[in-house]
Amino acid sequence: MKTLFLINDGPYGNERSYNALRLAGTLAGREGNEVKVFLIGDGSVCAKSGQKVPEGYYNVQVMLNKVIRQGEVGVCGTCMTARGMDDGELVGGAHRSTMAELADWTEWADKILVF
Repeated sequence: MKTLFLINDGPYGNERSYNALRLAGTLAGREGNEVKVFLIGDGSVCAKSGQKVPEGYYNVQVMLNKVIRQGEVGVCGTCMTARGMDDGELVGGAHRSTMAELADWTEWADKILVF
């Protein structure tokens, strides 16, 4: 199954991104699944490298790396620019993306999950 995850919320403050990445990582680790994650709006900040969180707290960067190893992660370029992020701040393996790529991924996917 080919699943596209659209993540709209920032990495911390609520648990939507956390739960999306938990599911994306689990699906990506199963035989026969392909996973792509598109970070849009405040969700683009999930791909910022160098995240430091308190001891015992989940780290979205670590979770995103699990998905990157087995899938693909695109980050809305317009959203990055609006938040003052440049390509050098992205987690390794994530890439600046476009609406055209999101459209391609949407056509590719069997299922689309929006968080």
